[in-house]
Amino acid sequence: MDAPTGQPETAAPQEIRVHFTTTSPDFRLPEDKSSVLVVPTDLKRYGLSRILNSSSMLDTAAPVPFDFLINGEFLRTSLHDFLLAHGLNAEETLPIQYVRSLLPPVYQASFEHDDWVSDIDVLSATSRAGLWAGDKRAINQDRIVSASYDGLLQIWDPSGRSIARSTAGSHTASAKAVKFLSATQIASAGLDRTVRIWKYSEGETDGALRPTLELYGHTASVDALDVHGPSGRVLSASADGAVGLWTTSKTSAPAAPANLLPGAGASDSKRRKLAGASAAPQRGPLALMPVHTSAATAVCFDPSDATIAYSASQDHTIRTIDLTTGKVASAITTAHPLFALAPLQQQSSSSVLLAAATAARHVTLVDPRVSANTTSVLTLRGHRNIVSSVAAGPENNDYSLVSGSYDGTCRVWDLRSVRAATKAESAAGGSVSEAVYVIERESRKQQKKSMGSGDVPGRGAKVFAVKWDKTFGIVSAGEDKVVQINRGQDVLASSS
Repeated sequence: MDAPTGQPETAAPQEIRVHFTTTSPDFRLPEDKSSVLVVPTDLKRYGLSRILNSSSMLDTAAPVPFDFLINGEFLRTSLHDFLLAHGLNAEETLPIQYVRSLLPPVYQASFEHDDWVSDIDVLSATSRAGLWAGDKRAINQDRIVSASYDGLLQIWDPSGRSIARSTAGSHTASAKAVKFLSATQIASAGLDRTVRIWKYSEGETDGALRPTLELYGHTASVDALDVHGPSGRVLSASADGAVGLWTTSKTSAPAAPANLLPGAGASDSKRRKLAGASAAPQRGPLALMPVHTSAATAVCFDPSDATIAYSASQDHTIRTIDLTTGKVASAITTAHPLFALAPLQQQSSSSVLLAAATAARHVTLVDPRVSANTTSVLTLRGHRNIVSSVAAGPENNDYSLVSGSYDGTCRVWDLRSVRAATKAESAAGGSVSEAVYVIERESRKQQKKSMGSGDVPGRGAKVFAVKWDKTFGIVSAGEDKVVQINRGQDVLASSS
């Protein structure tokens, strides 16, 4: 039938054959349903989601929002525009992987401190420490611990109520790192060159932090920690370039080096007085490993083998350490100083990828295995200042990551979405991923109105630490003296 007089003729939408695939067992198509369809190229994400939810496909009881990956990149336009932008042929079958849709992390709450917040950790049914604690963790005992530049530790409940604060035995300078070992034990470290172990207990309304060990051995600020609750072991990274291995057992720990104790070099009477004033027994390291030529900035246990550790440094290197011998098993040299490290356990194998935060404003993923053909696996670009913290996504999936930066943002990454690096990004090529979400500091939103275009990104709101927990969501802290919580159900939904 001819078009009405005066009306332009509208061309029928072009069609393309698509092949739907997924790695999610919850959303696989029944065997009697075809995964190959012919669809209009003017469809976008919503239209494709409707097709998948229809009775002829998944036949879902309620609509499920999906996202779609084509050649490793999320579809954010129509199929037609995607084909044009990537030079793809509409006459060939287009493979499309579908995953449950990404939901943005929504701001939930902020907990205010008296000073900059340098580090945080969480205790919940889904956190690492909570899983280690098992039945010893009380029901609904969800807690956040924070360390701040005033030397204090603080415990918070999900409502933002401060349950406990360290007093006696606190760090004598800025506290730089803190970790839950269990529901009742915490490790901290700081600018006073010590690692400290705390007993945490709770009554009906409040809690208490009591120091149980002061650990000496480092000769400079201790800036990072990791812990292994089942063995009671603690790793430390220090500005003196060394990685320390410690025990939380007072009877198993060696004596503390006398020359590093408070009052070393003072008269015997003054030294005895200072020792008597200590709030906890003083002990030394199981091992102190001078593995870096510059400040060691990060350290972590291998997720599946607590006899292996990884460390990062401003000397540009990531080192794999055999903790049974104290020797470096391998070293990877990167192009930039490194500031944080997070292991990503690969579900398909027992191998680990390491996400390293760099001074060059990006996160690089490396394979620490000596046998790896290519050590640099992927580069995550988007931050506008030093990346200070990285954390793997919840549930041990191997594709989600969050990073915090001095630019005043946290960025959420989906490692399933990659593209080839441009020549401007990397002369050697490689793969690049960009953030799927950017979380800004709530405290900074009011300041942005008065900021000039020449201001340094993140001024006054640098992010120093970030954690990602299934129960709490994304928890971050920094220069604005605030612990901030952002949550979103299935921020990066599982596809495994």
